[in-house]
Amino acid sequence: MKSLEADFRDRGLFVRLFKDGVYTVGGFVRDRLRGIPSEDVDLLVAGRRLEDVVRSLKKHGRVDLVGRSFGVIKFTRAGKTYDVALPRTDRAMDKNLPDGRGHKDIVVRTDPALPVEEDLRRRDFRCNSIALRLSDGTLIDPFEGRRDIRQRRLRLTNPAAFPEDPLRVVRAARFASVLGFRLDPEIYPVAQKVDLGGLSIERVAEEMVKILLDSSRPSRGLDELFKLGALRRLFPELYALTLVIQDSLFHPEKDAFGHHTVWRHTELTVDQARRLAERLGFPPPKALALLLAALYHDAGKAETTRWEFKRGRMAVTSVGHDLASERIARQAFRRLKIFSWGGFDVASAALTLIRTHHWAAELWQNRASLTKKAFNRLAAEAGGEIELVAALDAADRAGRGGRLVSGLDRQARWLLGKFAELNVTKESIRPLLLGRDLLPLGVPPGPGMGALLKEIYRRQLDGEFETKAAALRAAGRLLRPAAAKAVR
Repeated sequence: MKSLEADFRDRGLFVRLFKDGVYTVGGFVRDRLRGIPSEDVDLLVAGRRLEDVVRSLKKHGRVDLVGRSFGVIKFTRAGKTYDVALPRTDRAMDKNLPDGRGHKDIVVRTDPALPVEEDLRRRDFRCNSIALRLSDGTLIDPFEGRRDIRQRRLRLTNPAAFPEDPLRVVRAARFASVLGFRLDPEIYPVAQKVDLGGLSIERVAEEMVKILLDSSRPSRGLDELFKLGALRRLFPELYALTLVIQDSLFHPEKDAFGHHTVWRHTELTVDQARRLAERLGFPPPKALALLLAALYHDAGKAETTRWEFKRGRMAVTSVGHDLASERIARQAFRRLKIFSWGGFDVASAALTLIRTHHWAAELWQNRASLTKKAFNRLAAEAGGEIELVAALDAADRAGRGGRLVSGLDRQARWLLGKFAELNVTKESIRPLLLGRDLLPLGVPPGPGMGALLKEIYRRQLDGEFETKAAALRAAGRLLRPAAAKAVR
């Protein structure tokens, strides 16, 4: 046993209440050993009954009992929430039960007298199976987790117990990605036999979001999902990309075995998108939209990839994959329950980026003959999220190499420069007329009004007018032939 200093805001309170029987466990200890401060503090209180722990904490903050059977308490004091648990053992339910096995199908038994070492035995990986006694900083490390942290590796604490919580398979990929740890070879055959059918889809989505947002290279976690067998079982639309090749002339990137797959390009594109989101300072909701778009931007290639003889050779083509990708991603987002975050519609933004991810390259190829109309249309189609469009365009292009970019490339900078030069912004593409503006012209609500508004907006984007007054005059001109026809 060794010592480690651990300090956080309410450490003194917990020591006063529970003396030598209170420990921090899991990620807080792991991150302190890595030299990284952690805001999430999970506590273990040994030698006390649940009722005694609740009674002691109630005097100092708000107590929420997550579940008596789980022996977990949410304790909130001055805006800070701690998870406080009693020592416990976990046991999976009989796999032959009618509702099968899943993350929720675990029997938990709390035992205040259970040694801390036995509580640590039930945890997933050795780097997380460490406790730190708050009273004196003593480390309790019965499974050599500290050594694993130094060696940056992930080993199972108890291989026999690992399948009892199938979420651990996905967490293995996330830890490998976020922590930069390598997985012990023992994990793969165990993980591939774990039944993932009963997993909560919300928990799966949460782990994927963490892989995307919290990793410097999300491809590490994506690759582990593939190797662990979780990609095939939980994200079949992405697994399909591992079996689709790309034309090596346009996509020289390949995996460790020389395969030019769409999946390898997807992994690299996500890495580049993660780097650009950081460099461009995107807030988390916008960064997530960009990363999800990068993850699904080529999902349609599993349906559309064909061999085609062109320019004197057989080439791999994927005509129409952008629209197919949007449809596949929409279905996936619904399944994963990805919608809005912080008032920003993550799903809609990601779908828009997927649908338009070729437009920027087409503008570049035709840059000598473009007018403002083309930029208006892209901005409108992308909901005004011009920076996100440029970032995905650059990430997709950089997804042909493994070296992370330092920023937007020449083409993406040109795109943003043209938007600025032509004064095309989220504000400038807002429709000049709404339904209420047509009521004084005698246009009743209904399909006719909708069709007229659509036509007026099309002309606005085409640059026929730039003010509300001019738009109203255009609407009047469109209405006159209709009125004359009605008279006849």
